[in-house]
Amino acid sequence: MSGDRPTMPPVRLRTDAELARDALAAPLLARAVRLARWVEPGKPVGSGGVLPGDDLRAAVELLDLTADENGPEYTAQAWQLAVDTGLVEIEESEDAEEEAADGAEAVDATAVSGEELRLITQGSPRDILDIWLDGFETVLADAAAPDLADIVDQITEGGELDLDSIDWNPEEEAEFLDGILGNLYMLTALGEDAGSVPLPALVASMIVPDDMDEPTDDILEEVSEAMMRLDDQFRLLAPMGLIDYQPVDEALIEEVDGEGRIHSSDAALAEDEEEDVSRYGMVRLTPLGVYGMRSRMVEAGIDAPAVGDLADKGADVLLDALPGHPEPAAQAEAEQWLARRTPEEAARELLAAARGDDESAPLRRLTCQQTLSLVGADAEPALREVLDDRHLGGLARVWLAEHGASGVPEPSEQMVFWLTVDTLAAQLATEDDSDELRELVRGLVDQSGSFFDTAWRVDHPATADVLEAMGRLHPDRKAAKEARKAAFKARSRA
Repeated sequence: MSGDRPTMPPVRLRTDAELARDALAAPLLARAVRLARWVEPGKPVGSGGVLPGDDLRAAVELLDLTADENGPEYTAQAWQLAVDTGLVEIEESEDAEEEAADGAEAVDATAVSGEELRLITQGSPRDILDIWLDGFETVLADAAAPDLADIVDQITEGGELDLDSIDWNPEEEAEFLDGILGNLYMLTALGEDAGSVPLPALVASMIVPDDMDEPTDDILEEVSEAMMRLDDQFRLLAPMGLIDYQPVDEALIEEVDGEGRIHSSDAALAEDEEEDVSRYGMVRLTPLGVYGMRSRMVEAGIDAPAVGDLADKGADVLLDALPGHPEPAAQAEAEQWLARRTPEEAARELLAAARGDDESAPLRRLTCQQTLSLVGADAEPALREVLDDRHLGGLARVWLAEHGASGVPEPSEQMVFWLTVDTLAAQLATEDDSDELRELVRGLVDQSGSFFDTAWRVDHPATADVLEAMGRLHPDRKAAKEARKAAFKARSRA
């Protein structure tokens, strides 16, 4: 894999069957499917597939949208989606002019159900998802396009479109929307999707500079404008099943110079406890949305892994990858990897991959130990085989003790200290100077008053680095000084 490929955290995907059910339940696709069935075996339409007025009204009624003031708009969107995805095919008429000359009503084209409609009922879940993905791309492009009313407003008296006066850059608009959806994807992948994200916070993450303590008035105005655009865009994306969206409360929208603005967006940015932030819009990427965004990323050459990708890989690949996974994804990945193997086979493969004196070896062993905690007692023979191994004997004893195994020999003092250094080296590689690590260091030293007298002699490649870190982390100045002296001795011995 290319080192310069962008990489995303892994996500957990639902099964194709579950995602396909979600896709069929998405309001926009469900309406498009109903319209595709409605045109069988063929329905006269205008040029390009435009529904005549009477047929549009009939379609609105078919979709049970007559009571909705936006019913004609929602129906037109569903019809366009049906055409764009191939659920409906438009056959242009070759006899329109001849029919008109004979006094008959001209038929510009005929709408018929397409091959994709058959796949909806007879195809596989993957076929349905492919149709949904085509529709998702169409709706996403529509969301990034300028409002038709804005375009009409810029038509000059001569009937020409003044492109320069349209405040719209297609590349920038698409990039901004992709960035917003990418941030939602990242939050989901990192396991921070317990609830919906406030729209102001999501927009601010894209616009407000990280080093800016207080947003300026210009920045707040930019955030307000972006929120208004996203509110419109999210209203288009939600019926496709991509997101769950609670729109901005219309009472918060005020008109400034003929354009909508979010009133008091600064209060929303500050997330005042007395302010109901949900009124400013809340959004969440759905499981179907996670699938759709990941598919787009993979298509764009981004490394966007899914949990389960490592199930058929070797233990060395698994142990290298898991430390970079968010905790829930790491456990799910490990469980899927273990499910492909017997407990004893899995344990042997993991232990073999955990050996080594290289810089990454301590973290591999810690990851191995964490993964082995998910393995049942049937793995015991493999753990007993490494009791005398310098790299693995300590963690093997820990596992056997936790599983209530009998006849486990006591570890030597040398093995205990080696395992301690190895574990600290692994945690330093992932936790930096966390509070948890500080407490661990303090506990180790307080538990043994002569810890440093023995620790500097440990034959481990990371001994000096670990002791130096302990000197930095321990809150007691005397203990910290002893740790630094021990680190110096370890380096001198090496």
